[in-house]
Amino acid sequence: MTSRFAAAITLGSNSFNMLVAQFECGQPNVVAKYKRKVRLANGIKADGELTPEAMIRGLDCLAMFAQKLKQHQIPSERTKIIATATLRNVSNADDFNGQALAILGQRIEIISGDQEAELIYQGMFHTTEGEFRRLVIDIGGGSTEFIIGDGDKLLYKTSLPIGCVSYQQPYFSQFPYQKADFDNVVTQVQRVLSPHLEMLKSYGCSRAVGASGSVQTLVELLRYRGFDEVITLAFLKQIRTEILQQTCSTLSNIEGLTPERAPTLATGVAIMLALFELLEITSINLSGGALREGVLHQLAQTLQGSVK
Repeated sequence: MTSRFAAAITLGSNSFNMLVAQFECGQPNVVAKYKRKVRLANGIKADGELTPEAMIRGLDCLAMFAQKLKQHQIPSERTKIIATATLRNVSNADDFNGQALAILGQRIEIISGDQEAELIYQGMFHTTEGEFRRLVIDIGGGSTEFIIGDGDKLLYKTSLPIGCVSYQQPYFSQFPYQKADFDNVVTQVQRVLSPHLEMLKSYGCSRAVGASGSVQTLVELLRYRGFDEVITLAFLKQIRTEILQQTCSTLSNIEGLTPERAPTLATGVAIMLALFELLEITSINLSGGALREGVLHQLAQTLQGSVK
């Protein structure tokens, strides 16, 4: 019996995600979502290796995914598994991938930053209303992708080593946090973004679409407080002030913040403050989808092609 379902699995530097979908007229209809904050990028040692502890966190999540694949009766030919920045860069990725193969029964595809940017844009395009020119920003755990497109036409893409998990240790390792910590992130983002800044600004996108957990966190704070779900510079500065006023590293007194979102809030806000300033952004709206949805749509195209 042919499975009715397919699965897209993305192994990011912060979160591992799995979408299960049925295809109706070639379009995916998501029926189940699974996610775990693995924070893989927190486990990169000075020598570039992934720590055993980080590997265990990741492999434990993959074991859960394997159970879900079995539960939904999804075969390997209807499953796509991709990995991003951390597994792109760590020196012992082959060790992780070998153990993952034993758990999942199929290989992980480690994609380039450009491939990641393309999939993020496709995930945004297929889930977000509007055909106008847009700047899409995806702040991941280990990298940030910048993509500009008109409708389904991609005009510009780049992936840079700016991450809400990878920036934690160098910039926000000591609590209480200081304004200087935020300023240092702005300086570092400017250093990394500088070679691409003129090109990005030349497209004239003052409004951006955010396709990341950091953007999702801030939209949740806006929603909880009854505000419009649009991130502005004023709101980012307000959240920075609230972070600096905290007396506990869990940031538990920030209204509307969940414990799961707290660890990367400061780095996410700092990176966005830098991007608002450097790219002259006026607002960021949350995308309807990103990488995992892009992988799902790519899988749909592959499966359609195999049927023809």
